[in-house]
Amino acid sequence: MSTWTVRPGNIDRKWYIVDATDLILGRVATRIAIVLRGKHRPEYTPHADCGDHVIVINADKIRVTGNKEADKVYYHHTRFAGGLKSITLEKQREKHPERIIEAAVKGMMPKGPLGRSMLKKLKVHAAADHPHTAQKPESLKLN
Repeated sequence: MSTWTVRPGNIDRKWYIVDATDLILGRVATRIAIVLRGKHRPEYTPHADCGDHVIVINADKIRVTGNKEADKVYYHHTRFAGGLKSITLEKQREKHPERIIEAAVKGMMPKGPLGRSMLKKLKVHAAADHPHTAQKPESLKLN
């Protein structure tokens, strides 16, 4: 008897859609990370990308608890000397609300080439409309 492992040709990927209106950021991000990695499937393999695609709509309406709106800070570096930039969650929500969910999910994914390839299956949109209707996404239960 040999152990069966999933191969890229054997994966049947589904598309899920999540409406982020009035959902808490961390709880949504953990569920999305589980689906992107494929841990919700019985054929989960840690060293293979066997997850599904996730579309998040209404990213600008996501909630956070406590004082994170003013206190949480996102950093990035421009790769120039002294190029460390910072932006609060409040300003990030005004400029690029989709980056809030992307950053939360990215922190929960594996580091390295496998995690980066899994993260490409995440599509985040600030508004309710999205260009992925041809994929016929199913609604994802987040309880």
